[in-house]
Amino acid sequence: MVLFRRLLGDVLRTKRMRQGRTLREVSAEARVSLGYISEIERGQKEASSELLASICAALDVPLSEILAEVSDAVALEEAAMAVAVDEATAPAKGLTTTALPPGAASGGARSGDVVASAA
Repeated sequence: MVLFRRLLGDVLRTKRMRQGRTLREVSAEARVSLGYISEIERGQKEASSELLASICAALDVPLSEILAEVSDAVALEEAAMAVAVDEATAPAKGLTTTALPPGAASGGARSGDVVASAA
């Protein structure tokens, strides 16, 4: 299961660390307790829209940018979960899964795509 709060925390932590800022600095500027921001970054607490807006302002990053990055991370995790489910159920369906080698892509498939074929 994809946890939005965990992915949101990962994105916020990455933004903060790329800026070379500490939790204490962001906490003071956002006027949110250090412990609460830490819990948000670790995916242990949900951030309200007001709190998230305050953290984004402290990081000088648009909320839309944070949400877009979280959305991309959710999509990647969902895709990875779908592949894992497909690989787990393929033998029961009489299918095998194979990753295409580089340069072997044809049709709509791309290099590195996972494809299913009848056994």
